[in-house]
Amino acid sequence: MSTSCFDREDETFIVLVNHEDQYSIWPHWKAVPAGWTAVDGIKGDKKTVLAHVEGAWTDMRPRSLRDWMREQEQQAGSAAA
Repeated sequence: MSTSCFDREDETFIVLVNHEDQYSIWPHWKAVPAGWTAVDGIKGDKKTVLAHVEGAWTDMRPRSLRDWMREQEQQAGSAAA
């Protein structure tokens, strides 16, 4: 049985982000999937890239949900005034 590239200790990863500000790690040698963009300057072993993701992705809600919630708060504030 072969080991997934995501499970290999000697693999080099990059960090990806999508339009919803969601993060993922990806083997550096694989093509970046449609809808994702590589984060510049972030490349290394799994521990390194996961540390970056943990520090950067502090709000797990998708961007569209955060935007919608902000709009709801603004509308509620306008209605209360």
